[in-house]
Amino acid sequence: MMKSQQRYTFPFTWPWAFLVACLALTSPVRAGEWEMIMDLSSKWKFSIGDDPAWSSPTFPDDDWERIAVPSSWEEEGFHGYNGYAWYRTSFRVPKQHIGTQMYLSLGYIDDADEVYLNGKLLGFSGGFPPHYYTAYNAARRYLIPDELIRDNGENVIAVRVYDSQLNGGIVGGRIGLMTRKTSVQMVRDLQGVWEFAPGDNLNWAVPYEYEPEWHSIMVPDAWDNQGYKDLDGFAWYRKFFFMGPSEYTEPLILVMGRIDDWDEVYVNGRLVGKTGDMNLVGRESPTASVHRKFRAYILPKAVLDESGCNILAVRVFDGDYTGGIYQGPVGIIRKADYSRFMRKWR
Repeated sequence: MMKSQQRYTFPFTWPWAFLVACLALTSPVRAGEWEMIMDLSSKWKFSIGDDPAWSSPTFPDDDWERIAVPSSWEEEGFHGYNGYAWYRTSFRVPKQHIGTQMYLSLGYIDDADEVYLNGKLLGFSGGFPPHYYTAYNAARRYLIPDELIRDNGENVIAVRVYDSQLNGGIVGGRIGLMTRKTSVQMVRDLQGVWEFAPGDNLNWAVPYEYEPEWHSIMVPDAWDNQGYKDLDGFAWYRKFFFMGPSEYTEPLILVMGRIDDWDEVYVNGRLVGKTGDMNLVGRESPTASVHRKFRAYILPKAVLDESGCNILAVRVFDGDYTGGIYQGPVGIIRKADYSRFMRKWR
């Protein structure tokens, strides 16, 4: 039985949720595979308190204080403060890296964070009250989707932080824009913020069914680390993605990383792959090794929407312990690049 749940909900109803998501379209790896392309360690604008308007790129923050990032805010004059605070800074993409797949590295944040880029939620770690849980020891590295970046203008980062005790803030680690040292790029990287709903209903694979209360969750990461520690059984993930016709002129592979335990993967309501047999739930338990199996499914051109706006739905059954899409990579890659790509990720 689930005892806690994530903090974001999606109150939209079809067709608005599907249209808004399309219009907004918007793993654990070795450290040596990452390259810093822009160091953002500097004095960032800072304010204690909490206001959702502070995520906006147009918010007037000229009167905010400036503190060093990374460092605890206690070291910067806010000794003894526990609670909410926000950081803001901006950057321009270096010309030589326009078009590069980039990640925002924010090192270690004590305790929980939400990160916005140009006013859009980029990612989060930990949980805010009333469902608080810390993620102080988790390295933050968030994929920057192409549709959120401004190649020829200022990009505004806003970070909401909650600290419960002791040190607080963006306290350490490497701060900046990073890229992976790999010669193979995904057609579409799908890690980041997804929709999530505990429970089970096969209608949830269909784009226009919005019956459950959907919550935000980060993929990849076990749902146990994101406020669902006591959840065993069924749950669903969903992600909107855009792919123009020019991007699927050759065979594609949908890689789903590792999932604990069984999964069924749907694109626009059509089953494209599965591991395990959901019909055996209640009669047979998943094997001890199935959660270690890497998921990679052929993505037929016929299942993709000609308009370019698609929805990926993943039905998951977890027998016990941790559950969910817990390890990447997660995304779409050309079949011709698949074996070379996977050698890079191992």
